[in-house]
Amino acid sequence: MAEISGLVSMGMQGVLDAIGPIFEESSGHALALTFNTSKMLLQRLRGGAEPDVLVITREGIDGLIADGLIAPSTDVTLARSSVGIAVRKGAPKPDISTPEALKHAVLAARAISYSDPSGGGASGVHFEKVLHRLGIADVVKAKTRIPPVGRHTAELLLNGEVDLAVQQIAELLFVKGVDLVGPLPATLQLTTVFVGGIHANARQPEAARALLSFLRTPEASEAVRAQGLEPV
Repeated sequence: MAEISGLVSMGMQGVLDAIGPIFEESSGHALALTFNTSKMLLQRLRGGAEPDVLVITREGIDGLIADGLIAPSTDVTLARSSVGIAVRKGAPKPDISTPEALKHAVLAARAISYSDPSGGGASGVHFEKVLHRLGIADVVKAKTRIPPVGRHTAELLLNGEVDLAVQQIAELLFVKGVDLVGPLPATLQLTTVFVGGIHANARQPEAARALLSFLRTPEASEAVRAQGLEPV
């Protein structure tokens, strides 16, 4: 039995929480995973961390392959994710089906939350651009609540601090006690592709390879869909 160390994007946390124990039982391997934004994980990796496996965005993996930190030909595309909006469970769901409807919903909200763009959360970087595109960035800034890096925006819904939470749909669904309103309108949407890869200095490369293969099985695909992601 091997212990597989891994750095995994928060967007895939729900999937690994759901099927990680199944992989451990079937393979005999143990998982030791750390979750955070892709930017924070990249910083750790470039700072000298040597996990067996890494699951982050396609852009991040490609850069690491080019730099020789991810072993060539070990990258495996796992899932696609979209950005969405959630409310506290049972709260009214605003119309966000069009850019104009989204604009109205955000302006009508008492407070909103999205991930800190400076922390590298892809959804936060993107949504800040959406606010500028809608022409409401300055107005919304005063009522925006940013959670600490590595935390979920939907957590701020639970204590009533905000009315709307914006993040990757999988990250919103990870928080119990919230309802998904839906994805951003298609013209304002961001699709993130999550990819796994094996570190060039992995201590358990074969076990890591087995994990990535498992994440492509039909059983894993069901968990991916259940977490609001799209299998690839």
